[in-house]
Amino acid sequence: MKTPRVPGCLGPNVYPAVPDGGWGWAVAMTFFIVEVNTYGVLKTLGVFLQDLMEEFQESNSRVSWVISISAFIFAFTAPVASLLSNRFGYRLVVMMGGFLMSLGMICSAFTSSIYQMYVTIGIISGFGFCLSFLPTVTILAQYFSRRRALVTAIASSGESFAIFAFAPAFSRLKQAIGWRCCLVVLGAMQASVVVFGILLRPISIEPEPVREVRDSDSMSDSDSESASLKQQSAYELENKQTRTSLSSAVSSGSGDSGVTSLSSSDQDLRDNAEEASLSPSLVQKDLEERAGAGAGTPPSLLDFSMLKDAAFLWYCLFGLLATLGFFAPQLYIIELSKSRGVAPSVAPNMLSVMAVAESVGRFSIGVVMNRVSCRKTRVLLGCVVVMAMVLLAFAVVWEFWGLAVCCALYGFFMGTVGSTHIPLLAEDEVVGISRMPACVGVYVFIQSFAGLAGPPLGGVLVDVTKNYGAAFYSCAAGMGLSAVSLALVGVAKSGLCHRTSGRENKEEEQVSQDNKPLDFLEVDLVEVDLVETSPVDQAEVV
Repeated sequence: MKTPRVPGCLGPNVYPAVPDGGWGWAVAMTFFIVEVNTYGVLKTLGVFLQDLMEEFQESNSRVSWVISISAFIFAFTAPVASLLSNRFGYRLVVMMGGFLMSLGMICSAFTSSIYQMYVTIGIISGFGFCLSFLPTVTILAQYFSRRRALVTAIASSGESFAIFAFAPAFSRLKQAIGWRCCLVVLGAMQASVVVFGILLRPISIEPEPVREVRDSDSMSDSDSESASLKQQSAYELENKQTRTSLSSAVSSGSGDSGVTSLSSSDQDLRDNAEEASLSPSLVQKDLEERAGAGAGTPPSLLDFSMLKDAAFLWYCLFGLLATLGFFAPQLYIIELSKSRGVAPSVAPNMLSVMAVAESVGRFSIGVVMNRVSCRKTRVLLGCVVVMAMVLLAFAVVWEFWGLAVCCALYGFFMGTVGSTHIPLLAEDEVVGISRMPACVGVYVFIQSFAGLAGPPLGGVLVDVTKNYGAAFYSCAAGMGLSAVSLALVGVAKSGLCHRTSGRENKEEEQVSQDNKPLDFLEVDLVEVDLVETSPVDQAEVV
């Protein structure tokens, strides 16, 4: 791979093809830091659940709204993040997100009611999470192709690292300096996203043009190539002009048999042939332009018309339902462990067990996804089914080891699902890499509603039943229904492909029937002969 041409130290990287490395490793490191300060911090706030309940004299459900609103804003504002990225670029948007999440977390340390925390952590930090996360994961997918699944899994392990390190660390730190000062420390750490956001250099794929200058020894080859290019250009142009004339003649419904159109096409062919003979480079340029026409302009980062795609719609429903199980377990596992006989000093370690297992799951699924030959959505489906069964097990197990095993299994499969459900949008079995930038904002936007409902729903069940295990029932139900939706993605995609294939076959048959130039010309010549033959000549023939 050649070294990219860089106009400036912070300008866009220009590659002839997707690099699968290069500056992409710096982008992957930035995504790791963003994961630490977004999902990592959000899932660690359960450490402060009991402190907030005692400080503000509020119930589980009301305190859990802090996490819920933040998760909702995180996902709901995805279209805004997409539009801002399209307007101002990834770098500036991510840096602004780092500033907002830091500002909201630090301001939370000075709140006097839980409602103020709804604004600081819920809205301000939540919006900052979205501005930082969404553009970073989008640009990371553009730097990698073959290694995309593995690199994304490794970079997204920042979330697991944060949970593993923050849960026990802040459990001890809050006893020394209080929960308010801990929030200030978290906010200062989140400001690092502003610095790492500078590394998000945009990428531009520009295929190398064919060289026109050749050595004198290869002039004969150059002449033969130019001649073949001219013949190919003339043939393709003749084909194109003839098809255009034929289709216009057939669709016009007038008395014109197509002779006039073919005459004009013949004149155009002669003109283009003269241009090609005068300048062979024009032929080369024409072919290059047609070859690069498929690249097109970059797609817009937000496209709600994608909801017409049945496969994408089912995938969005999968993400919506699966999100019910993404936040509540981390929020309630510490209090569940205490109620099941685990010592208060040991209970925070359950989050660390989840985090270690989640890291293993992320690495494992990255390796598996790079090697499997079947549909990758089927691998994800298996992980979702097992994850739903593990969530049910949380409600019935007791003591340290039973909970530790459940936490390990949940963390492992949470890592597999959490690190792949967004990158899998780039696979052809869902929407494909070309349409991923337009779909990711819509997908995360739809997810937001489950993020809003998940933690409060679990909190209501806990307040009603006085059992923290009840919160895991809603998570298991949502995960089970998401498995059904994910299974229907493949069904919808197969049906769409069959319909598209049948439609294309019909179009090809129609084109093959219309594109019979000899028969068409024979009919034209017969008609011309009949017109040019006078009645006298016809009588003489008779």
